[in-house]
Amino acid sequence: MGAQATQHVIKQYDRYVMNTYLRSPLVLTKGKGSRVWDVEGHEYLDLFPGWGVSGLGHCHPWVMRALRGQSRRMLHVSNSFYQPLQWRAAQKLVEASFEGKVFFSNSGAEAVETAVKLSRRWGAAQGRHEILVMEQSFHGRTMAALSATGQNKHQEGFQPLVPGFVRVPFNDLQAVGRALTPKSCAVLVEPIQGEGGVRVASKEFLLGLRRLCDERNLLLIMDEIQTGMGRTGAWFAYQDSKAEPDVLLSAKMLGGGFPVGAVIAKPKVAELLGPGTHATTYGGSPLACACILGVFEAIEKQKLLERVKTLSPVIFKRLTALQSRVPIIKEIRGRGFMVGIELTVDGKPIVEACRAKRLLINCTQGTILRLLPAMTITRPELDKALAILESVLLQAHA
Repeated sequence: MGAQATQHVIKQYDRYVMNTYLRSPLVLTKGKGSRVWDVEGHEYLDLFPGWGVSGLGHCHPWVMRALRGQSRRMLHVSNSFYQPLQWRAAQKLVEASFEGKVFFSNSGAEAVETAVKLSRRWGAAQGRHEILVMEQSFHGRTMAALSATGQNKHQEGFQPLVPGFVRVPFNDLQAVGRALTPKSCAVLVEPIQGEGGVRVASKEFLLGLRRLCDERNLLLIMDEIQTGMGRTGAWFAYQDSKAEPDVLLSAKMLGGGFPVGAVIAKPKVAELLGPGTHATTYGGSPLACACILGVFEAIEKQKLLERVKTLSPVIFKRLTALQSRVPIIKEIRGRGFMVGIELTVDGKPIVEACRAKRLLINCTQGTILRLLPAMTITRPELDKALAILESVLLQAHA
């Protein structure tokens, strides 16, 4: 199959699928580890697998084994009953974070919606309902998650938004303090803003938020949908600062490619939602929980957290060296396997040039290249990918 097959699929999308995404003219049919293949048989290195979902790489064998095994037994169980895998998946999440209880959803946006309900419930007795959110944040596309997002461009045309969100500058503790009112009930923050440009919250900022929340009896909610499950070299990014949240949100890497989200809440918060106050039809299915357990097994037994810590300095050292040769690179930032390269020029042509050389990366905020390599990427694959990126950036500068 050649270019004709690609064009055929694109035409069928134009006819049958809502046009809600800016898609690259690439039809992917197979993936393994950090490599994917298109319908024409071309092989690509993928440094942005599934928007960070495939953090173990595409089709990790241990996740696939869990998926196949459970699919032969039972796909779905109503949450009106018990099933053995859900408590085990919840236990692993609690052990990787803090003492609490878990609510399983189907996506990150649903996890955010759950956190909003928890916040409203937390403050209801005192008439408090406002949640402080950060400028440039991104929390999802459902209405409350969209309203919490700190980027106007995503909200245009969908007003009126859900009320009760107060936007403050990211990494500015004094601004947060000034914005707090008797109506405040929670603070929602990403330890590293992904869609907002790979902007890293300082330890001082996160610890300061923890202190303010303790002083004012507010919930501290960490959105770790993109940063969690080992992306930064720790199970969750907040652990580098020791600023433990009251509510933690997870998704993306959690299912190894299978759609699942989770909310971990400390006991005093978890008890706010009783039977009938919140629910989901599909959340925490046996299939989803089997995949979660497969992800935990892979990260633990293959020592992938340590691997991220070992290979991350290689990435940042090489990109920092490149920066001195390529003036269009304004800043390198991030942590672990979450990397942002801010440019002084439009990043879209860079992404397209990389794709032409069989490397897949992402651009956010117009000028920020984003890399989210799989934790399982090999050193030769990483070196090859960085070499391609270097050649493209050097050519763009020339």
